[in-house]
Amino acid sequence: MKKIELEIIALTHSITQTHSYAVVLGEVGGTRRLPIVIGGFEAQAITVALENMRPSRPLTHDLMRNMMKSFGVEIQEIIINDLSEGIFFSQLICFNDNDVIEIDSRTSDAIALAVRFNCPIYTYENIMDSASITMEEGAAKELTEEPPVEPVANTSTNDLSKLSLIELKTLLDEVLENEDYVKAIEIRDEIKKRKK
Repeated sequence: MKKIELEIIALTHSITQTHSYAVVLGEVGGTRRLPIVIGGFEAQAITVALENMRPSRPLTHDLMRNMMKSFGVEIQEIIINDLSEGIFFSQLICFNDNDVIEIDSRTSDAIALAVRFNCPIYTYENIMDSASITMEEGAAKELTEEPPVEPVANTSTNDLSKLSLIELKTLLDEVLENEDYVKAIEIRDEIKKRKK
């Protein structure tokens, strides 16, 4: 199966879910985005590494990196290899001398370690097909003369079922522009449900 390389595009706080964040991975050289909901601790761990912050004591992912390096284990790549019932599964592809070791991991932890080891993140086409959001070229669009009936912030998941497919697509563009990737996931899922 062909691997697709991803890069971290954004890390944003979820407006719709308390204590939740979304890490947005973008297809290298492409327009597809893969938003993944993660917890606050993992978001902090990713941010600390991305910003090259040096806490006075090592965080859990720093400790894992230090232990792996002490035993001569390097992470070669991260692969987001499965998606089941909305949950992403990942593997750390590690090597030690001549041995290659695959270790099962939560995706949020895998990403936090990928940043620390400066290694690539990959996924497969079937995962991108089922869970990604495509950003159109020049995603910023002119606002129409008539504003949406209800602002995005007040549109709950239950209200999505009341919107037409055209309204859902317009709403999706709006939440993507506002970088509310958690809400974008809900809208994308509603659109996919209707297309089946």
